[in-house]
Amino acid sequence: MTQREYESWREFYRLFPFDDHHRLYRPAALVARSMGGGDIKSQLDWLSPDPAMAHLSESDARTLSAFGLKPPMRH
Repeated sequence: MTQREYESWREFYRLFPFDDHHRLYRPAALVARSMGGGDIKSQLDWLSPDPAMAHLSESDARTLSAFGLKPPMRH
């Protein structure tokens, strides 16, 4: 594996972790929570967050969303 490919996989794992917590427990929690009803979009966003928002805290993301703004792009 080249250094570039390694760095690419590292970034992918940072954005989309594939450990048991993210692969199994979060989906199970989503199913359990969905049984109570509510907004499914927010629940799906919780399960698979937008990579563009990964560098923001939850409060920063909500503040931007409340003002109708899109998050700044990371370079």
